[in-house]
Amino acid sequence: MPKVNEDQPFKEPLPKLWQGEQRPQGVALGFDYGTKKIGVAVGQLLTRTASTLSVLYRIKEEIDWKSIALLVQQWKPFALVVGIPLHMDGKEQWITAEAQAFAENLKIRFQVPVYGADERLTSVEARAQIFEAGGYRALKKTVIDSLAAKLILEEWFLQFAQD
Repeated sequence: MPKVNEDQPFKEPLPKLWQGEQRPQGVALGFDYGTKKIGVAVGQLLTRTASTLSVLYRIKEEIDWKSIALLVQQWKPFALVVGIPLHMDGKEQWITAEAQAFAENLKIRFQVPVYGADERLTSVEARAQIFEAGGYRALKKTVIDSLAAKLILEEWFLQFAQD
């Protein structure tokens, strides 16, 4: 993963073969990385929409690589997108390096292109959507991480469509 560029964080060029009519079709998996949970979403490039998929709980801080492998095997994504947490001013947080390491591990383990996406305010937006749909009770019962992963993936699709 590249170092954070404060002007355009993670604005990586897409591979040349993805540009124009050579764009891949199919799905991408999105991840909202966290120290206790990792939210997962699946999205369709054609429609630029995503759906929540699951939340992977970390036991003793270990990442559930077996579950991720099953998701990659099941969905056969053309790309993996990891939300990279940044402060509002674009500077790195304490967890930024961990999320980048997670993204690098995904790339090494699954040999699928991995992209970082600016995830500022996705958890806040996820909470707002859940609260609006069902109030405080829904907020307590609903897992926010997979909805944040969905938002991360949809934002990345919008960026992808503009390149």
